[in-house]
Amino acid sequence: MGITDKVTGRAKQATGALTGSKATERQGKQEERKADKKEEAAEAQTAAEEKQAEVDRLERKT
Repeated sequence: MGITDKVTGRAKQATGALTGSKATERQGKQEERKADKKEEAAEAQTAAEEKQAEVDRLERKT
């Protein structure tokens, strides 16, 4: 998933806060949001695959 992006994002936020770099802090927040969206997409993909498997099972029964 997006664990690497999340960790990198938090590290950049911390670095930006320590150095006073708003740009680095902003990059960190963006990377963390990207990680969250990757996780949402993966969850949606899993849900879609589960629904498709359910449809396939129902089609075999009919």
